[in-house]
This record gives sequence, C-alpha cells and structure tokens, in this order.
Amino acid sequence: MKQTKTMEMLVGMFVAAGLAALFVLAMQVSNLSSFREEGSYTLIARFDNIGGLKVRSAVKAAGVVVGRVANVDFDNERQEAVVTMRINERYNRFTDDTSAGIYTAGLLGEQYIGLESGGSDEYLVDGSEIDAGLTQSAIVLEKLIGKLVMDKAGGQ
Repeated sequence: MKQTKTMEMLVGMFVAAGLAALFVLAMQVSNLSSFREEGSYTLIARFDNIGGLKVRSAVKAAGVVVGRVANVDFDNERQEAVVTMRINERYNRFTDDTSAGIYTAGLLGEQYIGLESGGSDEYLVDGSEIDAGLTQSAIVLEKLIGKLVMDKAGGQ
C-alpha cells in the first residue's frame, strides 16, 4: 500500500513537471515575454490583406523583434486593414520611407510584420503612418492555389 502511494506521488510530480515544461516552452515559442510596452512609440500601417496577423504578433527588422502589433482595425472608408504597432524606443531610427510587409515564420504559419528602413534623412516619430505604397500585404495561400488551378484549367 505504501509503495503504491509513493508511485502515485512520483507519477503526479512527473506529470506536473511535464505540464510546467510545456508552459515554459509555449511562452518561449510565442515570445510573449520579450517585449515590454513602456518606452515605446506608435507606428501605423495600412494593408489590403493582413492574413492571420494578430494583436501581439512580432514586428521585426533584420530578424530582430523591435516591437509588437498593438491593434488591428478596419477602415470602412478605404476598405483597408489598419495595423497599429508599438515599437521599442531604442529602435527610433526608422526612416520615413520605411517599408512594411507581412511575412510568415515557421511551419505553424505565425505571421509577423517585417520593417525595412529606406535611405531618407527623416525619421518616423510617434504616431507616424507608413506610406501605403510601401506596404506589402500577406500572401494568402488559398488565392495562390485558386490562381494556379484557374491557370491550369485555362491552359488545357
């Protein structure tokens, strides 16, 4: 009887340790703890299609997380998605001709915004909007497959 209780305790501790490890792994993969909003500024970008971009998605420059998506909204007048980003104040040298694109990272399809600074001498400041001509929307796989199928059907 005593041995059974000891075995049950060991199994319970093993399961608890496994759950804790899964939680830590999930936090590392989602990268939620790597960016704090204090000391940040806001940038706005407009896209025709944001795909699966979500609030708290990463904003990266040269592969480095420089901020997070703070809000995703829809402009009813212009029929565009409006994305508000919070950028860490340490990264305050994005030029006013910076381009923004929505990219996919990894096998799970997590989407993020990639920023590429241009060659201007002027910098984006808090509340600046990235020029609409300098944004690249998400690539929607369903549209690509549909286009491929239609092209093949038309070519036969």
